[in-house]
Amino acid sequence: MPVRSAPATAPVVELLGVTKRFPGVLAVDRVDLALLPGEVHALLGENGAGKSTLVAMLSGLVEPDAGTVRVEGRERRIGSPRAALQQGISTVFQHVMLVPTLTVLENLVLGMSWWRRPDRAELERRLAAIRSEFGITLDLDQPTGELSLGEQQQIEIVRALLRQSRVLILDEATSMLTPSGADELGALMRRLVKSGLAVVFITHKLDEACRFGDRITVLRLGRKVGELAPEGLAAMDQAAAVDEVVGLMFGDRSIAEARPTRLRKAEGAPILTVRGLTVTGATRLARVDDVSFDLRPGEILGIAGIDGNGQKQLAEALAGQRTVATGSITLDGRDITRDSVAERRRLGLRYLTDDRIGEGAVGGFPVATNTVLKEIGAPPFWSGGIERPGRIASHARELIDRYDVRTPDETTPIGRLSGGNIQKVLLARELSGEARVVVFNKPTYGLDVQNIMASRNRIAAIADASLAVLLISTDLEELLDVADRIAVMAAGRLTGIVANDEGARARIGALMIGRAA
Repeated sequence: MPVRSAPATAPVVELLGVTKRFPGVLAVDRVDLALLPGEVHALLGENGAGKSTLVAMLSGLVEPDAGTVRVEGRERRIGSPRAALQQGISTVFQHVMLVPTLTVLENLVLGMSWWRRPDRAELERRLAAIRSEFGITLDLDQPTGELSLGEQQQIEIVRALLRQSRVLILDEATSMLTPSGADELGALMRRLVKSGLAVVFITHKLDEACRFGDRITVLRLGRKVGELAPEGLAAMDQAAAVDEVVGLMFGDRSIAEARPTRLRKAEGAPILTVRGLTVTGATRLARVDDVSFDLRPGEILGIAGIDGNGQKQLAEALAGQRTVATGSITLDGRDITRDSVAERRRLGLRYLTDDRIGEGAVGGFPVATNTVLKEIGAPPFWSGGIERPGRIASHARELIDRYDVRTPDETTPIGRLSGGNIQKVLLARELSGEARVVVFNKPTYGLDVQNIMASRNRIAAIADASLAVLLISTDLEELLDVADRIAVMAAGRLTGIVANDEGARARIGALMIGRAA
């Protein structure tokens, strides 16, 4: 647990009884929130709990329907992002808001005075002071697109410091970072609050909230259901703090006991063999370079790494959606390297994309239609080119019941469902028929804690049913929870594969930063 900050006397920003409604949804219901200088204030809650709406109100993206916002004791209206910046509130969103083709310097001055040329000497002087106080080092002339995600986050943070912000909101800032990168961000947050900033840290990772936060606020269904103050957190170890937070989030602690349990180990000859697989891409990272591995029935092979290092290209090459330049893919002894998506699916290779609505489903189509999207024109759902809607509806109802999809009925447009329920529909579709190998690309990305745990249990159950699973994830905890072996991918290459045993975390972390495991 971190050394907790000393309590401050007055909040720099305070929300009093704020409420926000959207059509059919009470997103935030009479919430009080005080942001104190010198504190990391962690904000937790499931999807739909109200975190994003609170951040949007603080950032000036939406205004509350009721309640009061005070800045340094005075009531203020934050009606736009510019107004938020003028009040000293800066937000670093989950997906960095930088222009990759511009240099660090050019990104830093975006949004500043447009009527005069930036004073480079003055900017370098201010950056030297930031470097001295916070340990942030940036090359002003380097193209931003060449930097790691952690370095790009530093640019966003430096931009907030240059604006002399008093509140810094970090929205899911660790979701794309390596374990060491997350620790570095935690150390930086500690230096920021030591200088007097108030930091709001939004995360879905309970252990990070308890490690980095001085104060933790928990939201549920739009309401504030509890807060752990610094003195309370200081009296707990991390396990006790996580248990307390779980109780607030779910009303009980059953979710803490819902971690996947593997019933059997992989056995037999490999079902999927990949040798020297190379896929060209537009950049060094957006490619697959000489990748080889085996996957056995009943095994979960995890692929770890920072997002954008060829993982999606690997998944799409296996599924047949991307052309292989060199190398081979063998399924059950048959070379499928040049086979179509439909043929690979017929042979039992299934793929769940990370883009649920943009690629995996058609949001405006009914759930029923989405369950057969990859079977268009094929029996038994089509006969002689004629659609059989009754057969499709019956099939959809069966899958809805089997996979506990929460939907009014099969005619509901899939885009109206929650992320967790959309994921259930896609999983149900891919496991229909004789599935043999399932490739998951970030299956729990964007889901809340309860749906994350449920998805991990389903993945474990799939492997226990003797299917082979390739699990691509940027969440190391997820891989450590369910995988038998974990490979690390960087710049399109597999830098190593380790057994998921007691020392796996340290070996994976070393591989992710370019060291030998």
